Amino acid sequence: MTKKTLPLALLGAAALALAGCSADPSDTASTPTAEAAADGTRITLTYDGGLLVLDEDLQVVADDAIDGFTRVNPAGDGRHVLVTVPEGFRVLDTAADPALTDAVFPADTGGHAVVHGDRTALFADGTGDVTTFDNTDLDGDELPETTTTKSDAAHHGVAIELQDGTLLTTIGTEESRSGVRALDADGAELARSEECPNVHGEGAVEGDVAVFGCTDGALVYQDGAFEKIDAPTEYGRTGNLFTTETSPVAVGDYNDDEDSEGYLLRQIALIDADAGEYRVADMPEGVGFTFRDLARGPGDEAVVLGSDGSLHTFDETTGEQLDSFPVIDAWEGPTEWQDAHPALKVAGSVAYVTDPAERKVHAVDLRSGKTIASSGALPGVPNEIAVA
Repeated sequence: MTKKTLPLALLGAAALALAGCSADPSDTASTPTAEAAADGTRITLTYDGGLLVLDEDLQVVADDAIDGFTRVNPAGDGRHVLVTVPEGFRVLDTAADPALTDAVFPADTGGHAVVHGDRTALFADGTGDVTTFDNTDLDGDELPETTTTKSDAAHHGVAIELQDGTLLTTIGTEESRSGVRALDADGAELARSEECPNVHGEGAVEGDVAVFGCTDGALVYQDGAFEKIDAPTEYGRTGNLFTTETSPVAVGDYNDDEDSEGYLLRQIALIDADAGEYRVADMPEGVGFTFRDLARGPGDEAVVLGSDGSLHTFDETTGEQLDSFPVIDAWEGPTEWQDAHPALKVAGSVAYVTDPAERKVHAVDLRSGKTIASSGALPGVPNEIAVA
């Protein structure tokens, strides 16, 4: 079932109070995206009790109070960031005078936010609802027109909308997840596959081909049909995928030990959707990473922030290690996945690395391996990061 919703009215002071934010809505910037681009890159960071925006020189330009563990994701327009709050996904405007707006995409237990081209898909774990919108229409406190698609049951899921309007959304219940279904613009089911146990992680590679992670491989959707690519081992979980529009390879984390403990992983999945091949690359001996430490570089290479404090790059096709350069001190894996630990995001040829131990963030040129900027000590320990 799919329904369209016209732009929503402002949620007003109630949204401010529930999110614990002290920002004045009258200060919210509402200038065009082009002006935001002129302001340069903005980095959004969360810490316990707050939300920071840094400029491209890694200087703090905004610090807002916000309650609880908070997730942040780019909205897709190069300017706005989506902040999870009890009511759903709240819009943070990072341009000019950064500020949390009154605009909130309603969601019961907001989960994944997935950007693909001009379309953004938001998944509500508490209902299974998927909200999609044109991210170029985001402006100020007014929400753009949205489309809502229902799932058969509430679950921790994810959705992505392809360029032709096909919506791919997960199948599951509160107890388990089994696969993905493809829907047309009217919500009619085109195809489905339930050969992807515990589906988690998504992305679109070259040719607008969608890839999803499973506990035994990957599920690929192209030319109107699903295809399963088996992992090299019977149990081979990929939970997070990182894709580009110029490579047929999806890069992901990989775990071949169902009984492993902790959150550090030692292997990288390289899934070639075009060739139907699934390779695994090893990290250097004794070096691990978490789901927050993977990205893609300017040449589509895999970029990994290792527990040794170095950035490691790998050829996304062969898995060959290309380079390695130190950035921060060695670190231990988190006790819980929500705990602050080093995280990585890449924009263009610049990698942004959080350093919780020093309460800093660093910008690294991936072409030279040199650290080009570092913040001062931040107001809190950085946790989640988003770059716009």
